[in-house]
Amino acid sequence: MLDLDLSSKMDFTHIVDRQLRRDVINLCMKTGKPLLKLLASDYTNNGLEHLLQQYGSAGFINIRVFNDLQHTITGWPGGKPNADDTYRPERAKPYPKRVIVFSPHPDDDVISMGGTIRRLVQQGHGVHIAYETSGNIAVDDEEVTRYMHFVNGFNQLLGENADENIKRKYREIKDFLKQKKQGDVDSLDVRTVKQLIRRGEARTACTYNQIPHAQIHFLDLPFYESGKIEKLPMTERDVEIVRQLLREVKPHQIYAAGDLADPHGTHKKCTDAVLAAFQQELKADEAWTHDCRIWLYRGAWAEWDLWDIEMCVPMSPEELLQKRKSILKHQSQMESAPFLGDDERLFWQRAEDRNRTTARLYDDLGLACYEAMEAFVEYRFDAIAQDK
Repeated sequence: MLDLDLSSKMDFTHIVDRQLRRDVINLCMKTGKPLLKLLASDYTNNGLEHLLQQYGSAGFINIRVFNDLQHTITGWPGGKPNADDTYRPERAKPYPKRVIVFSPHPDDDVISMGGTIRRLVQQGHGVHIAYETSGNIAVDDEEVTRYMHFVNGFNQLLGENADENIKRKYREIKDFLKQKKQGDVDSLDVRTVKQLIRRGEARTACTYNQIPHAQIHFLDLPFYESGKIEKLPMTERDVEIVRQLLREVKPHQIYAAGDLADPHGTHKKCTDAVLAAFQQELKADEAWTHDCRIWLYRGAWAEWDLWDIEMCVPMSPEELLQKRKSILKHQSQMESAPFLGDDERLFWQRAEDRNRTTARLYDDLGLACYEAMEAFVEYRFDAIAQDK
């Protein structure tokens, strides 16, 4: 039986000295000191004398953790060609790489890793964006009315040649929305219009990021299409849709959502589908899986703890502004979006605050000072792959 709940098995035992990272970073935060200025007395006064006994000196610990974190920072998320990649998060070869960015909703890609996407494209990699769900439930009825007014007005421009079917559909949707009560499930027509709205916004954002239309994929995973906040169970049907795309692209890199704090569980189900599809390909011993890495990002709801980060991609002020512009292409998800949650900030504001906070934390530790940073953790199948 295929395991469809793989993302919950995420652990960080593969990160060398993760506990050391955590202890020393927390010590820096407690003392207000950067890594390279911690003293032996800071360790002993804060219950960490066992680290001194284990590693020998404060200076040795400091430089070890400093170098470890320094090696997570890269401006080459797809790997730097013709360069020594011994201490880089990503390998130099092959170059260019085929990349799939899986986006649970049609804006999670730019919210979570918009700067990294642009960097991958600019550095010559073949980037595919796969939108896993239609996202139609997150479109306000006012957006549907606005677009329908446009369609009806455009139809009237045709005069005598105006399509009666468009007029009829306009009246049907208008009447449905007029009679709709809170909690009612949208009709298929309304859900389709909302889907088209989100697809159009996603295409616009991809065009802004120079993603060719042939490399934009709308998977419309069936589990999402309940018409309600509560989704259907994820099944093999969802996994097979993802698997077909993997077979088609044969990526060297996969980016997927690691943000399981998404309040409605869509991110988790989407990532479970990606990991289950990859596991099937891995068990089938498909050659491409042995040269593919999976990187998990986090989105609008949370960020990785600093001691878990394995790759951090910096952004300049100009690059952060470009990321904001790509998020703003998703106009239906601005002020009128139904599921902003308790956080009153808009998604572009959350993303910028989170990315700036990550950069500030690195700066506080005495590493390079950037405007903003996007963080990733690698998902490894080593243990699971043995369980066939």
